[in-house]
Parts: sequence; structure tokens; C-alpha cells
Amino acid sequence: MLKAVLIASITCVLVIISIVFFPKIKIKKITLKPYIIVSIIGAIFMLLLKVVDFKDIYNAIISSDSVNPVKILALFFSMTIISIYLDEVGFFKYLAYKSTRLAKKSQISLFLIIYAFASILTIFTSNDIVILTFIPFICYFCKNANINPIPYLVSCFVGANTWSMMLIIGNPTNIYLATSYGIDFLEYVKIMALPTLLAGIVEILILLLLFRKSLKHEMIVVEEKYTIESKFDLIIGVIHLVVCLIFLVISSYIHVEMYLISVICAGSLILINLVSSIIKKKKPSDLINTVKRLPYELIFFVLSMFVIVEGLRLSGFTQEIYNFFGVGYEIYKYGYSSFIVCNLINNIPMSVLYASIPNLTEGAIYASIIGSNIGAFLTPIGALAGIMFTNLLQKQEVKYSFLGFIKYGVIISIPTISVALVSLSIFV
Repeated sequence: MLKAVLIASITCVLVIISIVFFPKIKIKKITLKPYIIVSIIGAIFMLLLKVVDFKDIYNAIISSDSVNPVKILALFFSMTIISIYLDEVGFFKYLAYKSTRLAKKSQISLFLIIYAFASILTIFTSNDIVILTFIPFICYFCKNANINPIPYLVSCFVGANTWSMMLIIGNPTNIYLATSYGIDFLEYVKIMALPTLLAGIVEILILLLLFRKSLKHEMIVVEEKYTIESKFDLIIGVIHLVVCLIFLVISSYIHVEMYLISVICAGSLILINLVSSIIKKKKPSDLINTVKRLPYELIFFVLSMFVIVEGLRLSGFTQEIYNFFGVGYEIYKYGYSSFIVCNLINNIPMSVLYASIPNLTEGAIYASIIGSNIGAFLTPIGALAGIMFTNLLQKQEVKYSFLGFIKYGVIISIPTISVALVSLSIFV
């Protein structure tokens, strides 16, 4: 067990150091992400020191059960293809521009509209896509309107990482934890709807209280027109998202695995776009850009962390975690611990680790999902979304310090997760 724990601990510490201090390294035209390299090296050491062998990993990858990492990645990437495609055809940007027109000169109205749009879109797409789309827009708009961007940036980030709990597809951590324990789409929604709703209500009240003074002033709205270049491509994208969601809801009734549904929908979208481009005799730019923007690094990161956690499981460490927490108050134990752990090792490794803990109760699984989502806005380390968020602000030359992130994170996240866990404990 000692070898497994040492390798895992060193890997996690180096992953966090690389995320905080060296998120990207450029060598000529090649951009490398050191945390991916560190996780791969950690997995290699697990294999070389025979903590886990290739046969164990091979059996896990070809297994028919829900914990298969390939199935989980297939579900995540196929849903990401649909989300990024919608962004490429201008769907998210169009909604962002619409929000400014609806708000007129009221900052409070704009604040609530942006929070609502970010939250609703996150439910049906993913938190990462919403952050990547809305953050540059918010920075651009606030600069032109000469208003403080921090209230809008915080509300967008917080909203995206809270309402991502609502559906199983909202966050890769939801997908990993839920599918690892065979939770289907509809069962997930029934349990997570109320905790997400109550967490969102508490959160928006705290946000309004925090930024009430800054939002009192009127703003200067610069009128800009934005139109969708291809309405056909937009309609096709929205139809595929809606159809995919409908079939995910009924997946347990038609006995088709969720990853197959999402892969078929993503494949259909790609095929229709290619055929449409051939007929129109134009380059499939939206599709090409979608493929380029896919987070391929997550494949290596998730698989590497899976190998490391598999080593911990086989060595008996995850059983020790279960023994340590014991029986009783599992919702609070696993909810608050996952909330803290994801800020020590990032929420994806945390989810892979918690998914491997044996004999978890239903409440413990959902509590871990809550912790993995809300923990994302306690510190920038909590999720890859936080790293993306801080990097985007640096590019936009917006001053938002590490300590500033933690200050708002503590004030907002602790009441939010507490309300979510209490509401979960009532119904589970």
C-alpha cells in the first residue's frame, strides 16, 4: 500500500504545482500542459513498480460495466462535441448579446440575466463551454460600458459550477461518479434537482448581497448587432442537443447505455454537417473548429488518474478510506470531504478516487458529486474550469488575484454546499 500512496501523493502534489505555476509551456509552436505529463509519469510508475499491471487496466477498459473509463470519456466527448458546435455556430454568443439588450441600462438586470443564461446553458451543455464563451464576452462588454466586470465574472463562474449539478452531463465529474455506480439519467435528475435549485437560490442571494453597491450604478450600453451566419447549422445543432437529452432521459427504459446515445447523436451531427458542406460546396469550418477545440488532454489525464486510483484500490487504500469514514452521516462526510479534497488534488482526480471507494451509499455518491461541483469555486485549483477562468482573465487583463478568488469562494461556496447537502439528506 505504501508504494501506491507515495506515487499517488507525489503525483497529485506535482499536478497541483504545475497547474498553479506552470499551466502551459510553449516550445516553439507546441503547447504542453505539464500537469498532463506529470499524471502520465505517475501512471507509468504505478505500472513499472507493479502496483498495478497491464492486465488489470486492460480488463477495466474492455469491461462491460459502467465504471469503464472509455465509456465515460465517450459520453463526455460526444456531449462536448455538440456543445462546442453550438458555440461555433454562434448560439452562445447570440444569447450573450441578447442579454445586454434585455437589461437596457440596469446593471442588476444584466447581472441576473447573465447569471440565468449561464446557469440554464450549463444545465444542458457543460460548465466549461459556458465559461469559455461568456467570460471573454463579459470582459469585452464591461470594458466598453465602463463598469466593474468582477460581479458578472464571479456570478457567471459560480452559476456555471453550481447548476452543472442538475444533469449528469453538466460536468465530467458527474458523469464519472454517477456512471461508476450505475445511476441513470432520470434517476439522477430526480435526486439532484432540488439540491441544485436550493443551492442556486442561496447563491444568487449571496451574490446580490456581495455586489449590491457596485450594481446600483447605471451603465452605458453600446448598441451592437449580432446575427447567426447559418440558421440551418444552428437549428441542426439545437435539434441534436434536444434529441440527445430526450433519449438520455429515457435511456434506462429503452435499455441503451448513455454513452451510445450521445455518441450516435454526435456522429449524426458530424455527418449532417459534412453532407451540408458538400452540398453547399463550402469548407466545414464550424466542424473543423469544433474538432480542434476538443479537450484532448483530458483523455490522458483521466486515463492516467484512473491507473493511479486503480493502484490505490488494488492496494487496499480506498477500502481504508471507506473504513475511516465509517457508517452514518455519509452525506456530510463525503460531501464536505470531496469539497475539500478537490481543492487539494483537483476535482477530476478526486472523482476518480471517490468512484473507486467500495460500498458507497446512494447519499454518499450524490454528496460527492455536489462537492466536486461546488468545490470548483472555493479555489482556482478545485477544477480545470478554475484554471481556464484565471487564464482567460489574464489574457483579458482583468485583475483578479488568487486571494480574491478564495475570498469570494469561501463566502459563496460554504453556505451553498451546506444548503445542497441538507436538502439532499432530506430526500435520500
